[in-house]
Amino acid sequence: MSGKRSAEPGPGRVGKKGKKAVMAEFSDAVTEEALKKQVAETWSRRTPFSHEAIVVDVNPFLHCVIPNFIQSQDFLEGLQKELLNLDFHEKYNDLYKFQQSDDLKKRREPHIAALRKVLFEDFRAWLSDISNIDLESTIDMSCAKYEYTDALLCHDDELEGRRIAFILYLVPPWDMSLGGTLDLYSVDEHFQPKQIVKSLIPLWNTLVFFEVSPVSFHQVSEVLSEEKLRLSISGWFHGPSLARPPSYCEPLIPRSPHIPQDHEILYEWINPTYLDMDYQIQIQEEFEERSEILLKEFLKPEKFANVCAALEKGDVEWSSRGPPNKSLTSVALTNSSTLLLFRCYEKAEESKLPGVLKDCMDLLHSEALFLLLSNFTGLKLHFLAPSEEDEIEDGKEGEAASAAESTEEGTSHSSSELENNQATSSTTSQQSDGETDSEPEGNEAKKESSIPTCHGELRRWKTGHYTLIHDNSKPEFALDLLLYCGCEGWEPGYGGFTSYIAKGEDEELLTVNPENNSLALVYRDRETLKFVKYINHRSLEQKKTFPHRTGFWDFSFVYYE
Repeated sequence: MSGKRSAEPGPGRVGKKGKKAVMAEFSDAVTEEALKKQVAETWSRRTPFSHEAIVVDVNPFLHCVIPNFIQSQDFLEGLQKELLNLDFHEKYNDLYKFQQSDDLKKRREPHIAALRKVLFEDFRAWLSDISNIDLESTIDMSCAKYEYTDALLCHDDELEGRRIAFILYLVPPWDMSLGGTLDLYSVDEHFQPKQIVKSLIPLWNTLVFFEVSPVSFHQVSEVLSEEKLRLSISGWFHGPSLARPPSYCEPLIPRSPHIPQDHEILYEWINPTYLDMDYQIQIQEEFEERSEILLKEFLKPEKFANVCAALEKGDVEWSSRGPPNKSLTSVALTNSSTLLLFRCYEKAEESKLPGVLKDCMDLLHSEALFLLLSNFTGLKLHFLAPSEEDEIEDGKEGEAASAAESTEEGTSHSSSELENNQATSSTTSQQSDGETDSEPEGNEAKKESSIPTCHGELRRWKTGHYTLIHDNSKPEFALDLLLYCGCEGWEPGYGGFTSYIAKGEDEELLTVNPENNSLALVYRDRETLKFVKYINHRSLEQKKTFPHRTGFWDFSFVYYE
C-alpha cells in the first residue's frame, strides 16, 4: 500500500497481489468546513465549544474530545485484535504501573498501519489547521494496557518538540466506578499541579487530545476493575516548543541538631538487646558491609503498644503533604516524557501530638539516639563518634591490639561515658551553633557546617498515597530512618514500601517493606534516590482482618553528618 494514497471509505480495496488494503477514515463531521472554522476560532480564543461531533474545553487547560472518531466499527474491531496480539512490556516505577507496547511507527499489521496513516497524515493536517501549529511528520505512538491497580500518576507530558498529545480509547463499556479516568489538574501560582478539576471517562472510539504546555498536568487514575481492560493508543504530534516558565523549587525542609537528652531515654524506650555494646559492634559491621539494616522489635513491647494505641485513638491532627503541587525536578518517562515529581500523604502536626507520640519524636531527635545511630552505622552523628580521620590516626599510632581497643571504645559508648560527657556535649553544641566568637570566622563556618542534624515527621499512609523521586537540593549523603506502626497484615502488593534506586536507573537497589516495630536504617549516597510506592486499592483488604485500619504509620527521619 502506497503511503501517498488518500484514505477511502469502506472496508478496503484491492491492492497489489490481490490483497485488500485496509483503509480508515476519521469523522466526516469535524472536517466539515463550517465546524472546522468554529473549532479553529475556539482554539485561538481559548473559549469552550460544544458540538455533537467535537467538544472543546479550556478548563483547566485546552483539550478536545471527539466521539466516534473512526467511522468503521469493523476497522476498530480489527485494530483491537491486532493490538492485543502485540508484545507488551511491564512499565513499573515510582510514577506508573501498566503495560506498554513498543513504538508503533514501524508496525506492519494492516489496521495499525492504516490508523498510523490517518492520524499522522490526514488528521495531522486538520489539527495543524485548527491549532495554527506547524506540526511535523514525526510519528510517536504506542499502545497501553491498564489492568486492576494500574495507574499513571500526575505528569505534564512536556518534552522538547511535543505540542499535542492524543489518546484513542478501545475499551469495553466503562463508567467512573471502574477508575482509569483521565484526570486533569489545575495549577497554583507557581504553575504546579494543584487539584483534579475534571475527569474524563474512557469510552470506545473516543479520541482525546490536548495541547502540551507547562500547565497540562494529568494522570490516569487507578483501574479498579478486576475484569475489564483499559486499552488505548496514545502519542504526540510534534512542533515548535513552547517557552517554559522558570522552574520552581519549594523551600528546604528545616534541619535541627539533636535535642539534649541523656542515655536514660534509650533505656526507657529501646529493646535492651540493641543497647548491648557487643551487639552494636555486630550491627555496625553488617551495616558497613551492606549500607542498610533492619532492626526488628526495636522498641520495648509496652512502649510500642502505647504508641500504636495513641495512633489508633485518633487524637492526632494530620495535614496533607500534597496535594500534588510539590514539584521538585523532572525525569524521563520511558524514552520520552517529562514528569513533575511530588508526594501525597499525611503528616502529623508535631506541636499538637499526644504525650507518648511526642515522646517518641523526642527520642528520635535526642542526642542519645544520635550517638546510638553512630554506633550502629559508623557515621559521625555525634562528637563522641570517631571520624574516618580519627580511625586512620588510631591505626598509625597504635599496635594492632591497642588499635582494636581504641576502635571498640570509640564506636560503643557505655552509659557512664555518655553521662560524663553531657556537659561537654552541651558546651560543644552551643559553640557549634555560633554562640561564641572564640574562633576565627572561617573556622567557625567550617565547624558549623559539620554539625550533625536531622529532620523528621510522623506520617500516615492510606490508599492513594505515595511519594515520587525528588531532588530538592544538590544530592547529599544521608542516613534514612523508618520506624513502622500498624502494619499487621500489610502485603507488598498493596504498595507503601520504600524503594531505593540508582540515579537514572529503574532497577531497584533495595526495598523496605512496612513491618511492625521494625527500625530500618539505609545510607544513601549522592547517586541513590528513594520513593514510597503508590498504595493501591488492594490495601483495603487489610480491613478484613483489622476493620478499623485504613493504612499504617511511620516515623520518618533523615540524619546528616
